[in-house]
Amino acid sequence: MLALFQRKRTAAAALPDAAENGKGLLRPESAATLLSTPRRQHLLEHIWQRTSLSRQQFAALYLTPLERYAELVQQFPASESHHHAYPGGMLDHGLEIVAYALKLRQSYLLPTGTTPEDQAAQSEAWTAATAYAALLHDLGKIAVDLHVELADGSTWHPWHGPLRQHYRFRYRPDRAYRLHSAASGLLYHRLLDREILDWLSGYAEAWSALLYVLAGQYEHAGVLGELVVQADRASVAQALGGDPARAMAAPKHALQRKLLEGLRYLLKEELKLNQPQASDGWLTQDALWLVSKTVSDKLRAHLLAQGIDGIPASNTAVFNVLQDHGMLQPTPGGKAIWRATVTSETGWSHTFTLLRLAPALIWESAERPAPFAGTVTVEPDNDTPTTSVPQSAFVPAPPQITPAGDGVDSLLELFGMPDAAPTAPGVEVRLTTPAIVATPPVLSPEDAPPPPSAATRFHATDDEGTPETPSGEHFVSWLRQSIMSRRLIINDAKALVHSVADTAYLVSPGVFQRYAHEHPQTARLAKQENLTDWQWIQKRFEKLQLHRRKGDGRNIWTCEVTGPRKSRRLHGYLLNSPREIFAEPPANNPYLKLLGDA
Repeated sequence: MLALFQRKRTAAAALPDAAENGKGLLRPESAATLLSTPRRQHLLEHIWQRTSLSRQQFAALYLTPLERYAELVQQFPASESHHHAYPGGMLDHGLEIVAYALKLRQSYLLPTGTTPEDQAAQSEAWTAATAYAALLHDLGKIAVDLHVELADGSTWHPWHGPLRQHYRFRYRPDRAYRLHSAASGLLYHRLLDREILDWLSGYAEAWSALLYVLAGQYEHAGVLGELVVQADRASVAQALGGDPARAMAAPKHALQRKLLEGLRYLLKEELKLNQPQASDGWLTQDALWLVSKTVSDKLRAHLLAQGIDGIPASNTAVFNVLQDHGMLQPTPGGKAIWRATVTSETGWSHTFTLLRLAPALIWESAERPAPFAGTVTVEPDNDTPTTSVPQSAFVPAPPQITPAGDGVDSLLELFGMPDAAPTAPGVEVRLTTPAIVATPPVLSPEDAPPPPSAATRFHATDDEGTPETPSGEHFVSWLRQSIMSRRLIINDAKALVHSVADTAYLVSPGVFQRYAHEHPQTARLAKQENLTDWQWIQKRFEKLQLHRRKGDGRNIWTCEVTGPRKSRRLHGYLLNSPREIFAEPPANNPYLKLLGDA
């Protein structure tokens, strides 16, 4: 048997490379190429800003797994006809869900029920576990949902490693709808190397929660499972035209509950069942069959009347949302819509497109109506699995397609960025990462100091030995430490610090008010000079002469934030050098324009 495998492998390898130029084949791209689009660069930048790491540490812990993910998923869609169902959709979905999950993670002190010191010590491990759980949870789709054929005629499996030949793919007609959750375990090692796994396994609670998510056992994963569920829901809502912010804010199973309540109400008050001729649905011994368009239209209208937003406008999207929440029984091919012929005992017969539900989902045993006296016969074209698929079933090399409306505006609003127009043509926001040695450093909990809890303040001295007594020097030290620990987020809609004109921009008076709020003793010092607390620290900062002056000698610079719907202005200080507060200067915020001579 082993010899047979060896012969097959040798024969496949001997096929000529010229086959790679065959019609309908896709060329495998590098991670750098796949991640180079402005939208994906925006997402990478947001992911970095939600960690507490330098660029080099970020590259080892986050960027390298993301690059491996990109090389593995290439141009595959995230689904055949649901969310992100376009070339490259799986890569977009992966980046989005990581960014959403890390945004949500900022609202939690993890692990829950322990001391602030323990939470601080484990902070970066939980952030990394959140990112990995989000990125890996759907990865099994490329192992079990897709059939990928290489240019030499052999079959590619993702455990072989990244694609190295031209390829084409098709969805398997016999795929099991939820098998991908179980298959993800085949591929963890393709994204996470030994050093990362060794480091993360040192944090027992985060490690356990991650393993539960990756095994699909969200009920045992606690907060981590909830973060992934909400982030996935937000990304799907974005792709389907819903409201990702509301999806993220919704408590667990809230939409499922509303959908169920809506269906139960309709079946009790509006829908007609088991009529001798035309009807809204039929109840058999083992299934509830509902006319798809009628139910979708009425359910959407009912939910909107209840004030529930984010309901997709198309019937197909509604069907898939119902299916994603486990409320519909899928066809053998995993689709939501069945085609069946209903025949009454009087001889009336008609073929419908139907949704199939479990009766127990709607009624208790005692409340269940009598079953339909006729028959519901499933038609043979309901995604019946076949043993052979014509070559035309492979997905051809796609044209340059992007989804209608790339969602950048909604993403930026969700992540807290200002309303902003897309980057001008030809301008890309690059994630500048220093060269990384071939072997990432062995990481330990001490390698990346985590952000302290919100209650933490400077005590006798800060990390640089600067006395805590309010002063201009202490303000700058506080600013530097707060940015490094991510207590102050940069380049956000409500951020007090931005990167503009290749330097740092401090929003005034907000950043001084924040300092004064965290250091109440400033008020006592300010009172001696008849100043407000923030004005006192602002003057101390100006005396350090770390900022640029305008040509007319004024200190304050104006920045314009321009978006597709509105624009506004910020006022603040430009520093002489960004390294006064940034350990490694980030890219300029593309949504801020400095007005006047820089």
